[in-house]
Amino acid sequence: MNKRIKIGVLLALSGALPVSAANLPGIHLAQGAGGQGYSLSIQLLLMMTALTLLPAVLMTMTAFTRIAVVLGLLRQAMGTNNTPSNQILIGLSLFLTLFVMQPVAQRIYDQAAQPYLEGKLEFQPALAAAAKPMRAFMMAQTRSSDLMTFARISGHGPFANADEIPFQVLAAAYMTSELTTAFQIGFMLFIPFVVIDLVVASVLMSMGMMMLSPMLISLPFKLMLFVLVDGWALVMGSLAASFVVPS
Repeated sequence: MNKRIKIGVLLALSGALPVSAANLPGIHLAQGAGGQGYSLSIQLLLMMTALTLLPAVLMTMTAFTRIAVVLGLLRQAMGTNNTPSNQILIGLSLFLTLFVMQPVAQRIYDQAAQPYLEGKLEFQPALAAAAKPMRAFMMAQTRSSDLMTFARISGHGPFANADEIPFQVLAAAYMTSELTTAFQIGFMLFIPFVVIDLVVASVLMSMGMMMLSPMLISLPFKLMLFVLVDGWALVMGSLAASFVVPS
């Protein structure tokens, strides 16, 4: 499955290439008389260069944005400062993103990468086939109001169907919708922890302990509550269920 996902990602990244791979020449290097010669396909060179766009693709076209923002808001709601660390939160976000995007990656491999590797599809048709699952996933998470907003900003529209929406409009609307959804989930996560802070602050005020920080006293109670309700499993499961993956 890792090989399939890599092939699908490479094929998706190749969408930035405006020319067909069949028309690309090669680069030939020679050391001189009696030396060895080397050749490098420009297609391979451009695909390796496109790998530098992988972080941008990860943030703008997958489930990573919503998951990372929600986990960051959860850490702030608990008041644990830098615990868990950013590296741990990013790792959790990456793993959950892989689980959520696995059906999409599988469809990219089945519909585009595998036929292309077997010679059944040319590069451009395979590229178009690989874009369809990604666009379907992004459209399923995007609000129509965000689409209309960015279509108006870019001067496009109206659109007869989803296939006519330019990718830059879809990507911007998708990112905005993901941030909106992440903030809504974060608001729901904040409520129980804010209630605990209010209760602890009221108790301390009634006892005359105004100099004692309520955050210091409420932190153990918030941690205990989060552990007792199996908070990490609930948050991860709810985040994964919040995505609509087209069949």
